[in-house]
Amino acid sequence: MIKLPMIIGGQRVDKEEKIDVIYPYTQEKIGEVPKGSPEDVQKAIVKAKIGLQKLKELSSYEKYKILLKVANLLEERKEEFARTIVYEVGKTIREARTEVERAINTITLSAEEAKRIEGEYVHIDASPNGKGKKGFYFREPAGIVAAITPFNFPLNLTAHKIAPSIAAGCPFVLKPSERTPLSPTMLCELFLEAGVPEEAVSIIPGFADVGQAMTTHPDVRVVSFTGSLKVGEIIAKQAGLKKIVMELGSNSAVVVDEDANLELAAKKAVAGGFAVAGQVCISVQRILVHEKVADRFYELLKQEVSKLKFGDPMDEETDVGPIITVDEVNRIQSWIQEAVEKGAKVATGGEAEKTIFKPTVVVDVPEETKLFYEEAFAPVVTVKKFKDIDEALALVNKSNYGLQVGVFTNNIKNAWKFIENAEVGGVIINDIPTFRADNMPYGGVKGSGIGREGPKFAIEDYTEIKVVVFDLNA
Repeated sequence: MIKLPMIIGGQRVDKEEKIDVIYPYTQEKIGEVPKGSPEDVQKAIVKAKIGLQKLKELSSYEKYKILLKVANLLEERKEEFARTIVYEVGKTIREARTEVERAINTITLSAEEAKRIEGEYVHIDASPNGKGKKGFYFREPAGIVAAITPFNFPLNLTAHKIAPSIAAGCPFVLKPSERTPLSPTMLCELFLEAGVPEEAVSIIPGFADVGQAMTTHPDVRVVSFTGSLKVGEIIAKQAGLKKIVMELGSNSAVVVDEDANLELAAKKAVAGGFAVAGQVCISVQRILVHEKVADRFYELLKQEVSKLKFGDPMDEETDVGPIITVDEVNRIQSWIQEAVEKGAKVATGGEAEKTIFKPTVVVDVPEETKLFYEEAFAPVVTVKKFKDIDEALALVNKSNYGLQVGVFTNNIKNAWKFIENAEVGGVIINDIPTFRADNMPYGGVKGSGIGREGPKFAIEDYTEIKVVVFDLNA
């Protein structure tokens, strides 16, 4: 069993009250961490103020070297981290290894960006009152970062928050998901081992009271949250005058046009719909298919789904592991039942055994069902026909979310129509919305969030602009 401490300002802290970490596949306890409290948050922020000053004393090159060392340390222990991710998340061992590789890349990118936090010369004399004046601006650390991460990518999404934070010169206080605190804690240990000032590193496992203490504290300047829309709205109302970055999920659509490569689209849609058992904010959830090719696409889709192996996530051959909890299994079954009662049909799947949910395809899903307009976060995709590209675009936009959309088409006009008119943060042509490169600006509109992730873009949110003006007339 894995037992880890919490970290407050670089100091390892144990507590009598614990949070159990449960392996989703067997429902067995595989680890524990101390249960944090609002008082722990207060202590961490006191330390973080010292950490902010210590980070300011580091040069860009020193921060680069420290983060590069973190990446190298993670590389040395990547199999250990991968197996830990399997045990706390339930994703397959192959998916877990991919996450570790991505985290290494995210931290390496953050190291590079530490050397590229630049300013700009400002032509003050472009204004009538600017003659004889010279100006420029630069970016400086915004302050303490409160970071809250979800269960599905505990390592890489943690890296996306805390590595750019250190690159920007900001100390962080991190609250991981109470379900998956192990790999984030292990990563914070690497940050300390690599030489990040102790006071700049805190991780406090806990529940809503810990998150509220972090996001409402007056000394916190930046709140970076990844999670549900419901919680995001609560944080936005409570946080006060702070910089807020939120990635809040989606019910992402794939559009398959009549001239699309159907074999490719079906294969990609299955990969995007069932990775991590569908528990990805950019999972393929809604597949919209042109009516002229719908029948052929249905068959190809079912063929691809039938190839998936589901079960033990430690089995090297497994494609789809368990859902995080039994409660989530029950929820998605109720959503499918609602859709069926309103006219939908289960083409394949729909069955569950404990936390293993068989990969499921539901067709003809009415637009007023939860399965169409909410975020399923499960190994379930829906398929719906459309008559023309305008109808497909309207269906994509008929959502409170707007993270990414994938469009399979060889018609440049149709592709451009989505690029210009889809209400999303990213349009992926001839690939699925689940595509993400860790250096791209990633985020959404509407209920999908505020701001962008990706080291370069996160650093913009973690820094403030300071302008300097010289009056040469004086």
